[in-house]
Amino acid sequence: MKHETPIDLWLYEKEAFADGFQLVCGVDEAGRGPLAGPVCAAAVILPKDVQIDGLNDSKKLTDKKRRELFDVITASAVSYGIALVDEKTIDEINILQATFRAMAQAIAQLGPPAQLALVDGNRAADFGLPVRTIVKGDGLSASIAAASILAKVTRDRLMEQYAEQYPQYGFEIHKGYGTKRHYVALREFGPCPIHRMSFLKKFYGEK
Repeated sequence: MKHETPIDLWLYEKEAFADGFQLVCGVDEAGRGPLAGPVCAAAVILPKDVQIDGLNDSKKLTDKKRRELFDVITASAVSYGIALVDEKTIDEINILQATFRAMAQAIAQLGPPAQLALVDGNRAADFGLPVRTIVKGDGLSASIAAASILAKVTRDRLMEQYAEQYPQYGFEIHKGYGTKRHYVALREFGPCPIHRMSFLKKFYGEK
């Protein structure tokens, strides 16, 4: 039976420390794909010696575990920032630029400021500091994993609040993603104020 070699979630941070960077933040987003609601980004600087049991890519964790880790991460982080960019801005500047704006705002909240950002994905904007992008970084870097959890939990909680305001869509279940139930509700009720109209053009047959 083959055993997978455990991933060292601190490998990228250790490389950064060896290169002379002391304050390294992980950056990730939640909510690029949904049809409704904002995109959320988080930036997290973790202490070098911290051990957080269960830390992993937020998508691989249960909702309960994510929420538990949210409290652990925010309590143990050197610093963290969380930013939201709303659906109207997404429609105006596109989801990629909105994601970069949220990331920049999250990084700007850090105090003390980061000296290097480890960013999930293969592209990043000019965030005013050195950046290293890591594809699937939320499963490879402790700092990015922590950021992915803060972003996901923050956005999920917001979508649950929106579900109380717009109960017909089931936001508390799918968090705005394009599920069958969500599309059925869109056909029946049309869009609500938090829907991303740029994401619904094809659905409604607009050009």
